[in-house]
Amino acid sequence: MAKDSSATALLRADHLGKQVSSPDGVLTILDDVSLAIRYGESVAIVGPSGSGKTTLLGLLAGLDVPTRGGVWLDAENLGALDEDARAARRARGIGFVFQSFHLLPGLTALENVMLPLELGNHPEPEKIARSVLASVGLAGRAGYYPQKLSGGEQQRVAIARAYATGPKLLFADEPTGNLDAATGHLIIELLFKLNTEHHTTLVLVTHDTELAARCDRILKLHAGRLENTA
Repeated sequence: MAKDSSATALLRADHLGKQVSSPDGVLTILDDVSLAIRYGESVAIVGPSGSGKTTLLGLLAGLDVPTRGGVWLDAENLGALDEDARAARRARGIGFVFQSFHLLPGLTALENVMLPLELGNHPEPEKIARSVLASVGLAGRAGYYPQKLSGGEQQRVAIARAYATGPKLLFADEPTGNLDAATGHLIIELLFKLNTEHHTTLVLVTHDTELAARCDRILKLHAGRLENTA
């Protein structure tokens, strides 16, 4: 394990490996990846296409299970949980922002942000959703459907949805990947503003050098292995 692995880590991975079957045999996507991420830290995972970045993010979030090794979130072994229990754990304190926004087209911006609050039986979903939409500058777009919003506005709705439940940990997968440079810059500023305000731990996958440089640490993946954990 890296030196920063400790009992105070929010998220810890030990000797993670991920292999899948392919027509040519067994393909190794991740090989012996170990890391620890502290409370309140921002960490960028970078590397060339095919290096295993998104796979690593999925394992850390409990969206997938490793072939070997394990992931601990708040000292809870995600590998000891079944799929439903991992989903329930994600609903308690984890937010997601994706490259392609993943908004539901049949719901307005407000309804998209309200959805995780309603699923979590929050007593005032609309009040919270309107507040967080205002915090990302979209109070006036609450009644708009995704197809009527620009790419940057859709990503701001996605960020509002991710922060609405007050997550302790936020995963972001190429959050500026579908945006032009100017809009991407605005999204970067918003992500780190909210991260500071909410004291959230941020783990993101990115090719965006500006975004990676804003993080406390950069983890570099190459051919499924970490090059460094500095």
